[in-house]
Amino acid sequence: MLEIISWMALGIGLLSSLIIIVDIIRHPQKMAIMNVVWPLNGWFFGPIALFAYFKWGRIQTKDSKKEDTRGKGAKVFTSTSHCSSGCSFGDAVGVPIVALTGLTVAGSVLFAHYTVEFILAYLFGILFQFASIYPMNKEKGKMHALIESFKADTISLIAFEIGMFGWMAIVHYVLFQTPPEPTSPVYWFMMQIAMILGFLTSYPANAWLIKKGIKEAM
Repeated sequence: MLEIISWMALGIGLLSSLIIIVDIIRHPQKMAIMNVVWPLNGWFFGPIALFAYFKWGRIQTKDSKKEDTRGKGAKVFTSTSHCSSGCSFGDAVGVPIVALTGLTVAGSVLFAHYTVEFILAYLFGILFQFASIYPMNKEKGKMHALIESFKADTISLIAFEIGMFGWMAIVHYVLFQTPPEPTSPVYWFMMQIAMILGFLTSYPANAWLIKKGIKEAM
C-alpha cells in the first residue's frame, strides 16, 4: 500500500512540475531563476505549488499586466520557495552519488547522505541566490553578489536541512526496520515529505532574514 501511495505522490509531483513548465514556456518569469524554481517546487509541493504559481508566480511573468498586490506572507512564501528549491535540488543530486559510490561517514550511510547533500544543497543554494541577486545589482559586481548570496542563504539553508535531515533520521531509525533504498519509490516519497518539512522549518528563517534586510523579499 505504501508503495502505491508513493507512486501516486511522485506522479502528482511530476505532473504538477510539468504543468508549470508548460505554462512557463509560454509565460517566462521576469527573474530567470524562477523559471527553474517553480517547477522544482511542483515536484515536492504538488498542488500547493500549482496554486502558489498561478496565484503569485504568474504576477511576476514578463508579459504580466497585473499589479503586484501580494502580501508579506506571499512574498516570504516565494522567497522560501526559492531557497528550498536550490536546497532540494542539491539534496536530490546527492542521493544517487552516495548510492552509486557506496560512501559512508563514520560507518553510516545516513551520515554520508547528510554530508554530501548538505554540501551540494549549499552550493546550489548559493548559485540560486546569486542568480537572483546579481541581475538586480550588476553595478556592484559579482563579488558583492556572491557575498550577499552567502549572507542570504546560509541561515535559511541550515533551517531547511534541520527539517529535512530530521525527517530522514526518523525514516532511517524509527519508521522502518530496514530503511528504503534510493531505488524504491518509497524512498523518494519520504524525500518529498522531507522537502516539505524543510520548507516549513526554513519559512521562519526567511521571514526573519527579510525583516532584518539581510535578504530581499521576492
